[in-house]
Amino acid sequence: MTWTVGFDLDMTLIDSRPGVSHAIDTVAAEFQLPLRGADFVQRLGPPLDLLLAEAGAPDELIPALITRYRELYPDVVPRIPAMPGAEAALAAVTARDGRLMVVTGKHQPLAQLHLDALGWRIDHLAGDVWSTGKAEALRAQGAAIYVGDHAGDMRGAKAAAAFAVGVTTGPCDADELLAAGADVVLPGLTEFPSWLAEFVAASAPSSM
Repeated sequence: MTWTVGFDLDMTLIDSRPGVSHAIDTVAAEFQLPLRGADFVQRLGPPLDLLLAEAGAPDELIPALITRYRELYPDVVPRIPAMPGAEAALAAVTARDGRLMVVTGKHQPLAQLHLDALGWRIDHLAGDVWSTGKAEALRAQGAAIYVGDHAGDMRGAKAAAAFAVGVTTGPCDADELLAAGADVVLPGLTEFPSWLAEFVAASAPSSM
């Protein structure tokens, strides 16, 4: 039986901080705004418009800031590495004949740039979705498991009735992830293959 595992992108599969910080600093300088990329990347997870609003960007400028950020973004993709264990985590799923999907708040064309740059073959990509808004994409692909670093990811997983795996590589600690509905919390993706092996072994064949 076909089964699917979904992953968040920023701070779950990729360490977006170097590239995003650079892009935000560039946009801030161009628009003469007191935004600091180093502060901005401590809150990665929600969509860009929400992050800009939280950082104090004027509402009327946010559409222009997003447009300029997206223009700059392809040049920062090479600055953004895979998270430790990401390759092995993806391979652990495909080794068990699982399908891979990425469900992310990142603008979908920008998310695709990362998948292409890293050479990752993903069965389905859903971008521009956040928190419980991720549930529709997860349900549509029949995701049994969803892995993410943010409380919003855990809420999305639970809304989709998927097993919620939290990783503490992003802005949320274990307590925050558990409070948002995580079924299990791992320090990072390096622990995911061994966890998955145990999960599959403990699961009834009909559930996977």
